Amino acid sequence: MCADTDGTLGVILAGGAGRRVGDADKGLLPLCGRPLVEHVLERLRHQCARVLIVANRNIDTYARLAPVIRDQHFGHAGPIAGLAAAFAFLQANRHALPDWLLTVPVDCPDPPHDLATRLRATLTADDDAACSLAAVAGKREPLFAMYRVGLAPDEWQASAQDALRKHGSPMRWLATRGALPVDFDDPGDVFHNLNTPEDFHEYERTHG
Repeated sequence: MCADTDGTLGVILAGGAGRRVGDADKGLLPLCGRPLVEHVLERLRHQCARVLIVANRNIDTYARLAPVIRDQHFGHAGPIAGLAAAFAFLQANRHALPDWLLTVPVDCPDPPHDLATRLRATLTADDDAACSLAAVAGKREPLFAMYRVGLAPDEWQASAQDALRKHGSPMRWLATRGALPVDFDDPGDVFHNLNTPEDFHEYERTHG
């Protein structure tokens, strides 16, 4: 762990319904001989001082791998529900607030090694910016985002809950928060998501 990780909490959003994989819990599906979530944890642990998982099922299984925040919304309310749970956790643990919150989805096994560094650098360069998110070829990736937590996790949590009630779209929500895009137009498809069994098989074929 390097100094750049100080004050950064990583959160893996693992509350999806997994409809395209037979309603399975995608983060626990095997990929190259181990659960998908383990690949994401391995990548984030080098970028964050601490990593947590937000989940709404199989809590005990996830908890064997990392501390878990339970998404309290009924069913699968989408990624903003996971973000709201993360900010509620921070609000309840104000004595140990991080400066930064980094989020990634559980279905991307190998986000960039410098994801946290580059998203955080954009925020430290602009004191008025509240959050930043990755962008690839002009397409914004709202679940790969960095938030300036500061001293107001309750305001972040209330904002996320309001967006969840109104539309549930992370893209729309981050647009209202003035999120700054950070260009990740690097060689390779580091933001690919594994959504179907075919995606898992193809990843294993090319990375196995």
